[in-house]
Amino acid sequence: MAKILDRLLLFIYSFSIGILSVIAILLFTEAVPFSIDSSQEKTLLNVSIAVAAVLFLLSIRFFYISIRRDRASLPSIDQRTEFGDIQISVETIENLSLKAASRVRGIKDVKTRIKITESGLSIIIRALVDGESSIPTLTEEVQRQVHDHVEEITGIPVSYVSVYIANLVQSPTIKSRVE
Repeated sequence: MAKILDRLLLFIYSFSIGILSVIAILLFTEAVPFSIDSSQEKTLLNVSIAVAAVLFLLSIRFFYISIRRDRASLPSIDQRTEFGDIQISVETIENLSLKAASRVRGIKDVKTRIKITESGLSIIIRALVDGESSIPTLTEEVQRQVHDHVEEITGIPVSYVSVYIANLVQSPTIKSRVE
């Protein structure tokens, strides 16, 4: 919800700055004639102050967003040992999963996603196969390799490995030329 609100505020801010810039350019180049009397001057001054205050508050909000550390964007798995704390990033576990799945012969173009659950890691693998090996055999091998490799390297229990075979890899056919 906060991200949607921030995007909406950024849109309003950008739109307001754009309109004010166009108005300022038109007034300073005298492309639009402008003359006011004293009663309009007070109203214009009040509106200008209100617009400036809103734009200032939006600027403060965007400044705060730009400098704060977003902990949600750097997910990690924390473990406590007798010697201290260990943090392993989700990106590291994704790379370990990629490495393990890519070792299986017949598996190509692997992508992984990691979900952290209470019972352990849930790893989702998306891959292409060569089409020359049994898909159930390949997927079982990928599941076993990823499960064992991630648990062995990180020490974090893997509760679930899901393999989605997206398609077959089309091997390039080379036509021989017969003369």
